[in-house]
Amino acid sequence: MDKLTCCVLFVALTIAALGSNASTTPNPKEKIILFNGKNLDGWEGDTKIWRVHRGAIVGGNKIEQIAQNEFLSTKSSYRNYQLEVKFKIEGYEGFINAGVQFHSQRLTNPSNEMAGYQADIGVGCMGSLYDESRRDKYLVEAEQKQVNIKKGWNQYKIICKDNKITLSINNVETLTYTESDLSIPQSGKIGLQIHGGGILEVFYKDIVLTPLE
Repeated sequence: MDKLTCCVLFVALTIAALGSNASTTPNPKEKIILFNGKNLDGWEGDTKIWRVHRGAIVGGNKIEQIAQNEFLSTKSSYRNYQLEVKFKIEGYEGFINAGVQFHSQRLTNPSNEMAGYQADIGVGCMGSLYDESRRDKYLVEAEQKQVNIKKGWNQYKIICKDNKITLSINNVETLTYTESDLSIPQSGKIGLQIHGGGILEVFYKDIVLTPLE
């Protein structure tokens, strides 16, 4: 084989290798669709409480009171991301509340609970940041007059970057929070909550996570 042929072959192999690497290396900013709109693949929780209906995840029903907090969570954990979730809540009787968990872990005692940050959903607390089953308090309470809630579907946007958290509803920022406690995990599962004590339905859809560098 002469030198010219060797050079051509080397260049061709190099281009092929680069193309192969480009096709198998994930884009760190590529959106991850967490809910496929059809079933609960990739999620875990009590299927007596949670179901899929018309392209949405639904918790609860119009008849039975939710006896205790229930969570549907991702099987995978995530760190540094923007999370977008559309939600709506319909209450019929009792305590009407729900939320989106993030940087959270499932507990074993009690097994129905999750511990971690929660972007709250409910009258008087919409857009607030609660620390669920850990410090059990609001870390920041959103000013309700500034929260723009529409009838029907609304959208949470949760941005987590290192120890900083920003919550927005319908593209209006409700709060920012910087975690000063270094023992608090800044990664974990995504969870959807329906709160115990009421007859209600909560709906979630278009759940999309965009990793941040």
